[in-house]
Amino acid sequence: MDVPPKPPLLRAMTAILGISAFYHDSAAALVVDGEIVAAAQEERFSRKKHDDRFPTHAVEFCLSEGGLTPDQLDYVGFYDKPLTTFERLLETWLAFVPAGYRSFRKGIPVWLKQKLHLPKELRRGLGGDYSGRFVFTDHHESHAASAFFPSPFEEAAILTLDGVGEWSTSCLGVGRDNAIELMKEIRFPHSLGLLYSAFTYYTGFRVNSGEYKVMGLAPYGSPIYKDRLLEHVIDLKEDGSFRMDMSYFNYCQGLTMTSERFHQLFEGPPRAPESDLTQREMDLAASVQAVSEEIMLRMARYAYEKTGQKNLVMAGGVALNCVGNGRILREGPFENVWIQPAAGDAGGALGTAQFIWHQLLKRPRTLTAPDMQQSSQLGPSYSGDEIERVLASAGAKFAVAEDDNQLCEQVAELIADENVVGWFQGRMEFGPRALGARSILGDARSTKMQSVMNLKIKFRESFRPFAPIVLREFVDEYFQMRKDEDSPYMLLVAPVQEGRRLPMDESVTGIDQLHYQRSDIPAVTHVDYSARVQTVDVQRSPLLHRLLTRFHQQTGCPVLINTSFNVRSEPIVCSPEDAYRCFMMTDMDVLVLGRHILLKHEQPQQLTEEQRQEFLSNFTLD
Repeated sequence: MDVPPKPPLLRAMTAILGISAFYHDSAAALVVDGEIVAAAQEERFSRKKHDDRFPTHAVEFCLSEGGLTPDQLDYVGFYDKPLTTFERLLETWLAFVPAGYRSFRKGIPVWLKQKLHLPKELRRGLGGDYSGRFVFTDHHESHAASAFFPSPFEEAAILTLDGVGEWSTSCLGVGRDNAIELMKEIRFPHSLGLLYSAFTYYTGFRVNSGEYKVMGLAPYGSPIYKDRLLEHVIDLKEDGSFRMDMSYFNYCQGLTMTSERFHQLFEGPPRAPESDLTQREMDLAASVQAVSEEIMLRMARYAYEKTGQKNLVMAGGVALNCVGNGRILREGPFENVWIQPAAGDAGGALGTAQFIWHQLLKRPRTLTAPDMQQSSQLGPSYSGDEIERVLASAGAKFAVAEDDNQLCEQVAELIADENVVGWFQGRMEFGPRALGARSILGDARSTKMQSVMNLKIKFRESFRPFAPIVLREFVDEYFQMRKDEDSPYMLLVAPVQEGRRLPMDESVTGIDQLHYQRSDIPAVTHVDYSARVQTVDVQRSPLLHRLLTRFHQQTGCPVLINTSFNVRSEPIVCSPEDAYRCFMMTDMDVLVLGRHILLKHEQPQQLTEEQRQEFLSNFTLD
């Protein structure tokens, strides 16, 4: 039976649409009377990774989910103040004349044509049907709002850390009830996010998408450049504030991140993208990661001293550094830490909508448990009938489970037999992490699963680690975390428990460490015995909890691999069509769409080697 379209919301309400666009990761979010109705990134619909265009499809989805049209919106908010950002760019270009001319020549046409006329661009993007007011919030206000307002805390310290907003690159503040206050900032060009991006560029990865690869590469190296970095490049204070020697960088005046002086300091030119990784890149990654963690820890300690709060909330691209987050939770002074799942620019769409509702309109904030983020599953969902039509049109062969119990029983057995399973359920996640709605699942006990999933399913670098999902009631038995520690958004790294580790040959270094089993859950244990943990509880994720419970009953292990349902250079799948295509174009063994189960060997249309090579040719390692 088809699901009828949602009727308009027939009640007195205030509908606010938040938009992030034209810089990185465009997104839209709809908040109605303070409740998050929908949020999604444009890339999921356009299939262009990090799509920065006006989020036409994401806006259409959000409005449809709320049963609204643009003319029914009360406010539209934008996550940045473009005139202030333009002021910063002009001052930077002028400060570096004539070296900054190339950046000026490349950047100014875009600003004159589009970014200085954002109200016009936004109105056009809404089809000319919105005649209300546009609200432009400060970039770090958007981040801070996205961190505090959905959190479970009545009061909390706030840290926002990213590349750069208008002028701010990091902010410290406090949230109380329905208001936030930003108290202190670090200003451009001094930026922890841009420091990390400089090393991303220097180690041969793409800026604004490869930073997590540097974090994943760091455990293979030693931080031998840390002292050199702190002595020459960055002057770090006890409170976590810092200044960078800009002679080592080129992002203010040029089109690259690092300067020739940087290359001399670290003994060579940047690594060519996709060339072989060497121990040098691993040591560089370890060094910038170590410095970043030290900065994050010092900032957290200062935030505690300054605010006197027992809770901390975080957002901004640097807040996706889950290794640093884990250290703040374990070693910092705060009792609790909550991080916005869509911590990057996309989350600014949600933040600006909530900022308008709470801060500007002064509407009250009602706390709900476990938080107000709704498991971050805020995107589109598809009915069984919609899934079946897609599969029928593709000529797919499938079985349908009678109920969720049968579904989870069968899928648990398939995973235990070392099958790789595409898992497509409910509403799509908002943010960069797949949290059990658009996931690829595997057996964490398997010694071969990491390499199989990296090379044959994800088509990405072999060194990349996979994250575990674990039943929350068992988290302290497998990882060095408190009993029932909540980590639902895969934003905390914790060490694997000592008793589960296997000894490593200390003579093995670098990428060769990948070939040694490190624990009794080897597929999710990184070479430094760490893991990026996602806990699963019945309240947030009832179906995923049921699947993990069945797997635990069958195998005695409450842990699975969870990675995003996509291949390299492609966004996480959104629709059943996306999922079926990804399933057929990879070596994935099983696809589960709702209660529909597809086995690869039963499908009538198998992938030829020629088709596979054509498919792979569309992707690069970034």
